Amino acid sequence: MSLSNLQAIGRLQAQPPDPTAMAKLLQAARQNLADARVEQISASNRFDAAYKCIMQCAMLGLGAHGWRTSTSQPGHHQTAIQTLDQTLGVPKTDLIVLDALRRQRNVNDYAGDPIAEATLQACLQAADKLLGHTLRWLQTHHPEWGLV
Repeated sequence: MSLSNLQAIGRLQAQPPDPTAMAKLLQAARQNLADARVEQISASNRFDAAYKCIMQCAMLGLGAHGWRTSTSQPGHHQTAIQTLDQTLGVPKTDLIVLDALRRQRNVNDYAGDPIAEATLQACLQAADKLLGHTLRWLQTHHPEWGLV
């Protein structure tokens, strides 16, 4: 579904791009990924930190295009992830992985299911890959913002 169609059904709201806010999101994404690599923290908290990095990159992609999710509506994480192909040019195969991690995060948060080591490693790898992709996208599309 196009970004304008998502706006029409209330899933996205227009918001002028704000390089200062995006710089904060980028710094938070970097910090969350660094925190997720701290092995003395539980797998669940490391997973949460890596997942936050993914969401912050997704929100940055939307923000760079003048959008934000309608957080008052359910499914804003899903919307942010599923639009990454349109905002940052993330391949659809990566969206499938990111959406599976979103579902795993919901199961962990709402049912208390533990995070397996393999799932944690998949989330760390996906967050690292998406952050790198986001940085390259910003450098290519908005070098004037000086975020990289």
